[in-house]
Amino acid sequence: MKQHIHPDNYRLVAFKDMSNDHVIITRSTVYTRETITVDGIEYPLSKIEISNTSHPFYTGKMKLVDTAGRVDKFRNRYKKFEKNKTE
Repeated sequence: MKQHIHPDNYRLVAFKDMSNDHVIITRSTVYTRETITVDGIEYPLSKIEISNTSHPFYTGKMKLVDTAGRVDKFRNRYKKFEKNKTE
């Protein structure tokens, strides 16, 4: 194995699925400001929108995940395009 190729801040990080509060602990270099305590151990916390416990492919349940109003933004942009197209 090559020496000195891994980042210095490679550590255990907790990733929390915000749609169902599922927590995954794995190694990462992601920068975080928040922490979470799991089983008495404090980890840096990175919040994620979707994981294998909430993704429709893995759950078999189809649902619309609209974070930050992305669907509405697209529809508004499309309306402007259609309006300019007809003029």
